[in-house]
Amino acid sequence: MTKTVKDRQFRPVSVPDVELGGFWGKWQDAVCQSTAETLLDRCVEAGMLKAIDVSQPSPGIVIPIQPWGGTTQMFWDSDLGKSIETIAYSLYRRPNPELEARADRIIDMYEKLQDEDGYLNAWFQRVQPHRRWTNLRDHHELYCAGHLIEAAVAYYQATGKRKLLNIMCRFADYMITVFGRKEGQIPGYCGHEEIELALVRLARVTGEKKYLDLSKFFIDERGTEPHFFTEEAKRDGRDPESFIQKTYEYGQAHQPVRDQKKVVGHAVRAMYLYSGMADIATEYKDDSLTAALETLWDDLVTKQMYVTGGIGPAASNEGFTDYYDLPNDTAYAETCASVGLVFWASRMLGRGPDRRYADIMEQALYNGALPGLSIDGKTFFYDNPLESTGRHHRWKWHHCPCCPPNIARLVTSIGSYMYAVAEDEIAVHLYGESAARLKLANGAEVELRQATNYPWDGAIAFTARLDRPARFALSLRIPEWAAGATLSVNGSMLDLSAHLADGYARIEREWSDGDRVALYLPLTLRPQYANPKVRQDVGRVALMRGPLVYCAEAADNGGDLNAIVLPRELPSAETVVMEELNGAVAVDLAVEREETENWGKALYREEPAARVPHKARFVPYHLWDNRAPGEMLVWVQSGR
Repeated sequence: MTKTVKDRQFRPVSVPDVELGGFWGKWQDAVCQSTAETLLDRCVEAGMLKAIDVSQPSPGIVIPIQPWGGTTQMFWDSDLGKSIETIAYSLYRRPNPELEARADRIIDMYEKLQDEDGYLNAWFQRVQPHRRWTNLRDHHELYCAGHLIEAAVAYYQATGKRKLLNIMCRFADYMITVFGRKEGQIPGYCGHEEIELALVRLARVTGEKKYLDLSKFFIDERGTEPHFFTEEAKRDGRDPESFIQKTYEYGQAHQPVRDQKKVVGHAVRAMYLYSGMADIATEYKDDSLTAALETLWDDLVTKQMYVTGGIGPAASNEGFTDYYDLPNDTAYAETCASVGLVFWASRMLGRGPDRRYADIMEQALYNGALPGLSIDGKTFFYDNPLESTGRHHRWKWHHCPCCPPNIARLVTSIGSYMYAVAEDEIAVHLYGESAARLKLANGAEVELRQATNYPWDGAIAFTARLDRPARFALSLRIPEWAAGATLSVNGSMLDLSAHLADGYARIEREWSDGDRVALYLPLTLRPQYANPKVRQDVGRVALMRGPLVYCAEAADNGGDLNAIVLPRELPSAETVVMEELNGAVAVDLAVEREETENWGKALYREEPAARVPHKARFVPYHLWDNRAPGEMLVWVQSGR
């Protein structure tokens, strides 16, 4: 396999330029039919519109101040922002005049709320105006601004309406005057990263480099000495050491970002920071940032990531603990964290296709993030354990409702993660039924149609539509798990090994209208064993088929799932299409099962349980808890 030089700049296509069918089309339809409106309804029920409506008195403190000095009410702007972003993408797929009008009214409220200088934050304008810019470590001001910026970009791209984009450009212009190293400016950054990646999106849609420069400033300043959070606390009359997490590792501010070697702290914050760093590395061709990110990437995926792509095992800090500490039944693995990992992985592809990032992006997308949304789009997971006794279920809403709109906006924008373009190259990172309109920097315009039933089937066909022949490279990811993959162009088989570069098949040629590429990825069932240092998975095995992690549910297998024993050599599997689970492919396997009924009354005895032949059904993990509540298990006993 050849290694490519990371001197290219790949940027994602905009969401309206990709139409989805098949697997992702069904999920997007669920968001369009249910989730988008559900998010808005529940934001209204929580009182969020009253908070931004200047025609009404301020609602004041609705959710009490917590020991950390703030309240989740401070994040309401971010919840509305992500909900508007979801609505924007849903409107592109399925016009909904009533929902669009509701979003327009919210945007009108924000326009009226905005100060003359451009500042915009419901909490610090209507509840605690005297606390503006006084506690960036804890109070999420820039975080909220970032999500509103992302909403503005999405709404403009999907509807063509500029009002929210103009509002957030004014706010970003104001930030440029507030933050910096000049006399009278604040040399600081947010405790919860998000503004960094949002400013890059704003720069790309407006063409204004000043927003890139502000993002780079926030990244470059983070963790430098004298430490901003310490100095800020002193100015504010607070004890710099008296805060709930007691460490700047919580917000990845313990060292300058280029010096950080270990992924630590709050998982979502880490993913958003690394996403912004990767974007800036791409835009400035900053090898020092790329090198730091590569070190952090290896630290995460080799020592701290669940097989599902879930990250952050602990509820106490919503984040990371020790290496190889990956408990299953108590796994926090926040939906937002896996969404963030998808963000980071996709941005690591900005300097060129590399399957070590795209494979993890796919793994986290299907198995870490997607479980957060039910099939009907109405209920959600915040945390995602890999084992349940039957008491873990999706809920309708949460006092900190960050996950529902986060997974919804990811699902509705997934087309932009599938394709990316550079000057003379198209990269296909993810597979799924779709049609993409792509414009390369060299001026070539291509429509690429992808026909497939992936991830249930590994046959993938691409058809190119061009007005005139054009020379460019088409790079297709060949997943590491896809042993025996084949590739052809217009019916002629290619030597895949001769075209591989960083795990992508790179086909450079002059393309003509109607050219067809056929890719086949074998979806064989394969066992996954954890590093022996992961004590919770010793003697256990998980199953994957293609990009999907599988699990056993009581709905198919009854209780006592820990009694199932998979043979060391996997038997031939029978696949079954389950229409009630969106046409998912389930797997039936001949296994053994320990007899629990005949054990007797004793808690302990000298002889192990007898084993009897049994047939077990495994379903994709992302679909668990969509049927009758019950036990669930990913890591199953492994036979000798």
